[in-house]
Amino acid sequence: MTDISSSPSSPLPPLAPTPPRSLWFTRLHVWLYRVSRGRIAGKLPMRGFLLLTTTGRKTGARYAVPLEYHTNGEIPYIIASNFGKDYPPAWYLNLLANPTVEIERDGQRAWARASVADPAERGRIWATLVRVSPYYARYQRGVSRQIPIVLLHPVHAERPERP
Repeated sequence: MTDISSSPSSPLPPLAPTPPRSLWFTRLHVWLYRVSRGRIAGKLPMRGFLLLTTTGRKTGARYAVPLEYHTNGEIPYIIASNFGKDYPPAWYLNLLANPTVEIERDGQRAWARASVADPAERGRIWATLVRVSPYYARYQRGVSRQIPIVLLHPVHAERPERP
């Protein structure tokens, strides 16, 4: 991962803002996270947070959102629950269109390649997830769609080309 304070020659672009219509809490969360390099707003009991930056599928604009994450071995993953709404969050639709994303975690920035867990992998991860965070099971019961789990595979080279 590249340190946030890395030199201007870093392959990562400037930090992305929050989406324009973000709730004040989201904007505050991102600001606190960045100012503290993840020490504030990066962890709650039994939960870690990262900032995910996706590229808009319609606008091409880059926006960052704070998301709870967990790990499957060394691979972080996020849950496209949209707080139990029956439609997916915009960030999920954006990464389906462009799976190259940026993550900020523990004061570090890096490129990652997002992929949706296949059904078998999702089943294994989901079973562990709902033991740690049971509210996801409530979210799933309340929606007609299957809530996707998105794996964030690190990209160790320069920014990968778009597919």
